[in-house]
Amino acid sequence: MQSQNELRNLLQRIDHKSYPAYKDTRGSYDFGNYVLSIDHVQGDPFAAPSKVSVHVRGGAAKFPADLYRMKCRRLAVCDYLLRQFGQELERVSFKAKGSGKSGLLAVSRPGQEVLERTACQMDEAKGDLVLRFEVGFPANGRTVNARELEKIFFTFLPECVSHSLFYKALDEKAVYRAADLAEDQQYIRDHLKEQGLVAFVADASILPRESGVSGRPMKDAVKFTAPESMKVSFALPHAGKIQGMGIKKGITLIVGGGYHGKSTLLKALELGVYNHIAGDGREYVITDDTAMKIRAEDGRSIKKVDISMFINDLPNGKDTSAFRTEDASGSTSQAANVVEAMEAGAETFLIDEDTSATNFMIRDELMQRVVNREDEPITPFIDRIRELYEQYGISTILVAGSSGSYFHVADCIVQMNRYKPQEITAFAKEEADRFPLPEVKPPKQAAPTFERAVRPDRAFKEDARMKLKTMGRDGISINRDTIDVRYVEQLADTEQLAALAYFLKYAEIHVFNGKRTLRESVSLLMQYVEEHGLAAVTESSYVPCGLAMPRAQEIFACINRYRRISL
Repeated sequence: MQSQNELRNLLQRIDHKSYPAYKDTRGSYDFGNYVLSIDHVQGDPFAAPSKVSVHVRGGAAKFPADLYRMKCRRLAVCDYLLRQFGQELERVSFKAKGSGKSGLLAVSRPGQEVLERTACQMDEAKGDLVLRFEVGFPANGRTVNARELEKIFFTFLPECVSHSLFYKALDEKAVYRAADLAEDQQYIRDHLKEQGLVAFVADASILPRESGVSGRPMKDAVKFTAPESMKVSFALPHAGKIQGMGIKKGITLIVGGGYHGKSTLLKALELGVYNHIAGDGREYVITDDTAMKIRAEDGRSIKKVDISMFINDLPNGKDTSAFRTEDASGSTSQAANVVEAMEAGAETFLIDEDTSATNFMIRDELMQRVVNREDEPITPFIDRIRELYEQYGISTILVAGSSGSYFHVADCIVQMNRYKPQEITAFAKEEADRFPLPEVKPPKQAAPTFERAVRPDRAFKEDARMKLKTMGRDGISINRDTIDVRYVEQLADTEQLAALAYFLKYAEIHVFNGKRTLRESVSLLMQYVEEHGLAAVTESSYVPCGLAMPRAQEIFACINRYRRISL
């Protein structure tokens, strides 16, 4: 490790030289109460910015041990510090001048969810802290402008670090609020099962968002109030007693008129698999962390999925116990999504009628009279929903706006009326009795098998330097191949997509071997990350600053949508 004076002398020595002279700055420099590490230097002022990290020893940062010994608290503190550090960087970004990206100072910008990120990590043993971010090394044209970089490293950055990464400089109460909230959220999640619940929505939650492209809460929105018959409570470690609506295991139907909040509630439940920051409004919307959103996905590829529970006896004789297609229909894709979610270990399905294939969800009595049951290869979801719960332990929360047939199979029916929930199970069941469903005996197909072995793509073996790129939240590009994840709706952050790209690359080289099943492969990936950290899958000489941890369920979804993978 070198001293900060050695860095200053180096910068003065390379001033006005050709831009590649900046490469000499790579290394670590002692700034007294922190270490500055220049991990990767951009080759051009117009290229992606340089990667820099700040390391603060636990003894210098002096965060109390109870803030970082528990994982959920540690992640919340890291999230808080990242937001504070980001505000400091934003204040000085581009104050150093030059061409291209000169003077840029940027760090991950978290949304409403609290995620594990490589941008900020804290050691659970000693509280050592690492912040990773990007710096645009200044240039005049393509000539080193070291004096401007000196401003960044010796004036701007020390101020940012001192104001945001040391416990004594922070609002102690705010830091503890973030950690305590995360522990309370985790407490609810850990205790859902013992109360027989798959989800919980606290009273006074704010579910509507300010717009379709914003995750922030809507101002003056109607606060959530649980129906009396569905009220449950938790005694939280820090916030004390909290009440709200408990959604029990089984089949829950959410109904109501258009624009009354059905899909808004479901969307909150989708993202309830993550913890949220204070002020989000959904802090205490907690969902079973294996829950998966299921929808139709026209055009997606399907590889060797056993969809015979729902589709069989095709007129062309095609085998549906190992179904393949490069262009799935709505019903076929939704059937595959259900079975793949079962393979991924989901214990709760979240379904919105609006994004489902009608013929997959239900066939009304008139259609069954006109088109004989024996001539229809699709067994609709309504005929399997009870079996999924009773035999496989998979609950379903379903939003329905036009089909009343699900009243017959639901265990609980909630009507949303002007964003306020009302439990109407008895009334709805009574009305449903006046419109009996035709008796249906679903074909007794065997349970789907999950023995798909994953074979690696030879291109990865031949060239491990393949280019990875994310396209917002829509997809991942691996060289010229795109994995479309637009409809994997529980991906909350673009940095999760970046991590998925590295997961896939690592798995292709080290995990997929044609013998391990998909389940075994994902389990091995998760175990590797648990033992070595999220950054380990990058196998990079430095840790990228823009990765966020996805769930195992999203890893499954990504692999299933990669057309070049052989299953």
